[in-house]
Amino acid sequence: MLSDYAFLGLLLIAAILFPLAAMFMAFLIRPKKPGPTKKSTYECGLETIGETWVRFRVQYYIYALVFVIFDIETVFLYPWAVAYNQLGLFALVEMFIFLGILVGGLLYAWRKGVLEWF
Repeated sequence: MLSDYAFLGLLLIAAILFPLAAMFMAFLIRPKKPGPTKKSTYECGLETIGETWVRFRVQYYIYALVFVIFDIETVFLYPWAVAYNQLGLFALVEMFIFLGILVGGLLYAWRKGVLEWF
């Protein structure tokens, strides 16, 4: 049993050391020519004009959260769809409850006007 944990520990050490070794090698072979151009903020290759701090509307973040929620929903749907033949009627009812809760949340957000952009 201890050999199983030894393999896991070895894998963990390799997972930590491999990226650290790559970053150390990049540090050693990179060109070291600092200058004002390299130290300036990169903004799509152009100098910024005017105020650079832009406020985004809250709706942008709400759209992002709704997207993440439904993206996670699809992640839960894939394994269920793969194992559907072995699960039976109970799993079908449970999935409809799960989808009902999510659709209810979407309808609530829609009625509150959260999904309106302007």
